[in-house]
Amino acid sequence: MSSLLTNNSALNALNTLRAVNKGANETQDRISTGLKVSSGKDNAAYFSISKTMSGDSGMYKAIDEGLTLTKNSVATARVGAENVEGLAKQFAERVAFAQSDTADRGKVQEELDELSARIQTTIDQSSFNGQSLVSGPASAQTVVTGVSRAGGSFQTTSITFNSVDLAAIQSTLANIDINTAGDISAQLQAAEGALSDSIDAATSLGIAEKSIETQKEFLTKLSTNLDMGVGAMVDADMEAEAARSQSFKVQQQLATQSLSMANQAPQNLMSLFR
Repeated sequence: MSSLLTNNSALNALNTLRAVNKGANETQDRISTGLKVSSGKDNAAYFSISKTMSGDSGMYKAIDEGLTLTKNSVATARVGAENVEGLAKQFAERVAFAQSDTADRGKVQEELDELSARIQTTIDQSSFNGQSLVSGPASAQTVVTGVSRAGGSFQTTSITFNSVDLAAIQSTLANIDINTAGDISAQLQAAEGALSDSIDAATSLGIAEKSIETQKEFLTKLSTNLDMGVGAMVDADMEAEAARSQSFKVQQQLATQSLSMANQAPQNLMSLFR
């Protein structure tokens, strides 16, 4: 049945055109933004998860930057401790040499004083950005290494290492005077003890530096994986969107033509009254 008041064909064609236009607009939005999920209305679950993961990735990157500063500080301290270890070794060797009856203890003491002064200089220079991990009493240093959402609760993770007291080593060596000692075995024992302490200090800082490096590498991989996971959820497939856009253009043309033809139907009724 044909009607002058209601053009069913035109209404159907119009609804089809509206649906096609809506799809085309959504496709164009995805092409423009590069996102298939840009808001909660697109996919509430993916939107929520992606925002949380993006936040975690951002925190990991910020923590990694902080760890870079800590690593540089520890590396500087480690280099200083290794230099002190080398000087303490020379110191102990010169004290051992001074045990010989033919040794000129006065000259050896001058060497020891020079080595002690170089150790102090090393300690003074082994700071990074105003922070020294070698000049004071050993103390625990806690560094945030990441975040965790295990068990549904948010918390931070951390590692702890100890600063070292190279000043105490320098102080031990500076009290050693072989000129006034008949038997210098006690001084040699003290020098060997200082050498052992310097080796322990360098080793401890080396372990801390390696731990921080390992954590930084892990954070880099973790943030990369998080970014990739977010992308898989919310990024648009540009090849598919391009193909879909072309398809919608054809559908728009056909729907427009169909609507035009449907709008001509009432005119065809006029031929019945001629």
